[in-house]
Amino acid sequence: LGLGCCILGLLLLLPLPGGLGSPGTPPRPRGQEQGPAVQAAPWDRARYEAVKKHLGAVGALSKQYWRYLACRVWQEGCEEEKEEEQKPSLNVGWSLPLVGQDYLDILSAWYCSFGKCCETGDCRIINNITGLEADLGEQLHGQHLAKEVVVRAVQGFLQSPQPQKALVLSFHGWSGTGKNFVARMVASHLFRDGLKSKCVRVFISLFHFPHHKYMDSYKAQLQRQISETLELCKQSLFIFDEAEKLHSSLLDAIRPFMAHHGDKGQADHRRSIFLFLSNLGGNSINEVALDFWRAGRAREEISMELLEQRLRLELQEPAENSYAHSHLLRENLIDFLVPFLPLEYHHVKLCARDAFLARGLPYTEATLDEVARMMVFVPKEEKLFSAQGCKSVPQRINYFLP
Repeated sequence: LGLGCCILGLLLLLPLPGGLGSPGTPPRPRGQEQGPAVQAAPWDRARYEAVKKHLGAVGALSKQYWRYLACRVWQEGCEEEKEEEQKPSLNVGWSLPLVGQDYLDILSAWYCSFGKCCETGDCRIINNITGLEADLGEQLHGQHLAKEVVVRAVQGFLQSPQPQKALVLSFHGWSGTGKNFVARMVASHLFRDGLKSKCVRVFISLFHFPHHKYMDSYKAQLQRQISETLELCKQSLFIFDEAEKLHSSLLDAIRPFMAHHGDKGQADHRRSIFLFLSNLGGNSINEVALDFWRAGRAREEISMELLEQRLRLELQEPAENSYAHSHLLRENLIDFLVPFLPLEYHHVKLCARDAFLARGLPYTEATLDEVARMMVFVPKEEKLFSAQGCKSVPQRINYFLP
């Protein structure tokens, strides 16, 4: 009822044909205004009939709006709408397609934002890049490269009218540096339901694919789940945690969904995003960060070109790792190797501050220092980087509960 009133109120703001403020009546120049003693002329019969006709048109049109909206959102009254279409329509001043179609689409999407009323889930896609950039800037600490690469890559991909392939990002770095945090944040800013969205799938290697003898079954299940998601959603997000532990057969199974799109009857997967989270390359990233620190250079001076080159060299070294030697690298299916730098003492303090704020607990600078000192730092000589990143910081807060 409230929505119908809003529609009616909006329609009442439309200009009255032939009345004040209508396009056919230019405003009177200020220099020609009468004095305050001049009173407005009383309405004549013709103007009264015009207003009456206008209000009748508004009422008739608002009923069309409400019936159409109910059919679109609740699937009610659709049969009545079909019957009305067969009857000769009254001339209410405006036609529904001329004025209301775009507004009804907006209203329907607005209503759907409060509930799951779309079969495809498309109305739950928000693509809030501004919010993603702001939250990464405030909540992701010590990762200037990851912030820039993720925002630019996702924004450029979503703004492309027709991408040639799915967007594939591979996150690399030590545990606790923010890889899972960024993946969750991408999901929450692209989809209103975040990780719970039907358009988002999360796979954890050792949890979803634990036994090698069942790989054929896993492969079929994985392909089916990805295909079903692509059919359901025009935009999808797939997250693979512990990617370095993915079996080669599973990588072969998902490879076609990340390759360039062909016209051979295959489902269109170009609007999907794949995120791979891996600890591979963490040692190379840490060595670069340590070299910069020893040279007295700020970590913000570390460039993407330098780390990406080091990452590719490490991933191409002989090792028993199917992810590093899969088609993903050989066929250049990964668009960006995103490095996550090791976290230092002051980054851990920022994570502790965020943990206190998230739980509504008071804290002091001394408390943050105490939390940071509970962490293990490496190497033994410098004690510069947190061995666990910020992964166990929320649990450390429990020591300070009253």
